[in-house]
Amino acid sequence: ILNYDIMARFRRRTCIILLLFILFICSIMMALKTLRPDRAGFGDPFGLGLLPELQQRTVLLDSKQNSLNRVQGDTVTRVSNLHSITVNTMKASMHPINKLEEELSSPNYNFHIFYYSWFGNPQFDGKYIHWNHPLLPHWDPKIANNYPKGRHNPPEDIGANFYPELGSYSSKDPSVIEAHMKQMRSASTGVIVLSWYPPGMADENGEPTDDLVPVILDHAHKYNLKVTFHIEPYKDRDDRSMYHNVKYIIDKYGGHPAFYRHKTSTGRFLPMFYVYDSYVTIPEIWANLLTVSGSQTIRNTPYDALFIGLLVEERHKHDIHRSGFDGMYTYFATNGFSYGSSHHNWASLKAFCDSNNLMFIPSVGPGYIDTSIRPWNNHNTRNRVNGKYYETAFSAALLVRPEIISITSFNEWHEGTQIEKAVPKRTGQVVYLDYKPHKPNVYLDLTQKWSEKYRKEQEQWLM
Repeated sequence: ILNYDIMARFRRRTCIILLLFILFICSIMMALKTLRPDRAGFGDPFGLGLLPELQQRTVLLDSKQNSLNRVQGDTVTRVSNLHSITVNTMKASMHPINKLEEELSSPNYNFHIFYYSWFGNPQFDGKYIHWNHPLLPHWDPKIANNYPKGRHNPPEDIGANFYPELGSYSSKDPSVIEAHMKQMRSASTGVIVLSWYPPGMADENGEPTDDLVPVILDHAHKYNLKVTFHIEPYKDRDDRSMYHNVKYIIDKYGGHPAFYRHKTSTGRFLPMFYVYDSYVTIPEIWANLLTVSGSQTIRNTPYDALFIGLLVEERHKHDIHRSGFDGMYTYFATNGFSYGSSHHNWASLKAFCDSNNLMFIPSVGPGYIDTSIRPWNNHNTRNRVNGKYYETAFSAALLVRPEIISITSFNEWHEGTQIEKAVPKRTGQVVYLDYKPHKPNVYLDLTQKWSEKYRKEQEQWLM
């Protein structure tokens, strides 16, 4: 009997200890599950180190999600109200166009990004366009003879030093346009600066693309992005043709909800046009269009707008002012290549603009390499340094407190300034550069990081 009592007590004690141990393990597991973040998109060491602001935002998102979960838990006990609460919650959180609003960073309409819709492939265009870019010869025949000639042969051999994740795509492919809009929105840019030639015109290696503008506007609107126009140096561009082309753009596209208008200091909402290679045309011709007394003036008409000229050399700032432009941008992503693209000159350019009532829009870029189409141009290559070059450019831009920052570029693959997703690729002929050790979306993430930083700093500037 004694032995039986001892064994019974031992078994009870063992069961109690085992039960307590199981409860302890369950408690630990529940605690760990509670601490684990719901969103692990940037859980890798690189992402967390690179985007500290994103860590803070993720914590805020988790807090909001937990609050939402508590609300949803409470509504379970009120079955009769469940439907109306769900509908109201969805209406409050959804963009009227697209539910993706919940997942993407809000657009920053002070971040403008240059975009090219000139690419083509056999599936959508009957042939390759721009991916088969020719190798451009040096202007000195003696130098040109030392470098290869010919053109690229897609899809394995393309006119770029990096290779796009989407492959040698067509700009007409709806799935490509959709992917591009989502990438630009994920980067928290707000305004697409679309490379534009008049109807029936194109660059010497491309095909007309004006017919694609309505599609781009529609897709941009879906992601709450805006579109403005980067007017290229088309044949016979002058004051008269510019007047007609600006009128054409505003008449045809100005009524679209994605058409960009900038709020001026006087409260007006005006279209904006970037004018590439504006210095090719003399100031007197521009003044005919852009000054109130000009013979072809567009001022104080229904087609008035903000016109932004390209500054390359220092003297161009005076030409831009005399021409009647409303501001200047620097475009090139090569620090030191030109006066305008040199970061250390931005403070003096901003001061000049401030004193002459002009906008200064510095252009930042992730790097530069165009040796796939200009094999002799190694000296202008700017190494990306795993994103540090890009961040240095953003830092320099923020120092001058600009109203707008432009980004060169989303997808100018020929010059290696793209922030679009790129992937490693090796063929029998070439080894493409890539973004390793980082992910294909690293430059989108960096852009989003600096967009948030710009927003915070701008709030302090305005205080």
